[in-house]
Parts: sequence; structure tokens; C-alpha cells
Amino acid sequence: MQKKKLHNLSQLRQALRRLLQDLEHSLEVAFGRSPLVKGNVYEMARKCGKPNCVCIRGQLHRSMVLSWSEEGKTRLFSILPQRLGELQEKSEEYLRFRRARARVTEIGREIVAVLDQIENLRREEP
Repeated sequence: MQKKKLHNLSQLRQALRRLLQDLEHSLEVAFGRSPLVKGNVYEMARKCGKPNCVCIRGQLHRSMVLSWSEEGKTRLFSILPQRLGELQEKSEEYLRFRRARARVTEIGREIVAVLDQIENLRREEP
């Protein structure tokens, strides 16, 4: 093999090793044992619709909710104050899991691209 080809091959192998390390790091979230709750926790402010309520004058009713998508529709679940911390943690863990899952997919594509380049450099014409 040419010297330049060997240098490029070495760089590709190093890139592949880095991607594998990144993959291993990204998969750590999948090995977690803490429960996940799909959705996002946030404070919602709204009017109730009663004609004499203070919310008509701008003092909106506030409540914490868990929001998630199910079959194309947004679902809301009102959160009791005593469960707020628990559901926030589980929701944040779910978001970490989903980000890690997306990164694993991205790394997979990158690995295949590097492997294709390695194959092209190693391939000889008959």
C-alpha cells in the first residue's frame, strides 16, 4: 500500500476507535435502572372560563402538568405537589435516554461511513 493510503487508513481506524468510545459512553444511559416517564413537566397557566373569576382579569390559574404525545395527540396529566419532584426526575431521565438514543443512531451512521472509507482504501483491483 502507498504511504498516503496507510496514513489515511490509520486516521480512519483512530476515528473508528473514537466513535466506539463515544458509542460506549452514549449507551451508559441505557444501562441505567431508574424508571422513565415519557413527557415534559412544566407549569401551565390558564383561564377557567367562569365570568367572575380573577383569571379573567389576568391572574391565571397555575398548575404543574406532565405533557406527552400519544397517537398524535398531546396529553396532559395534572401533577400533585407531593409527586412533582419524582415526576420531574423521571421525565428528565427519559429525556436523557432519548438524547442518548438519538446519539447512538448518529454514531451508527458515522461508523458505517468510516467503515465504507476503510473498505475503499483496503480494496485492491484484481
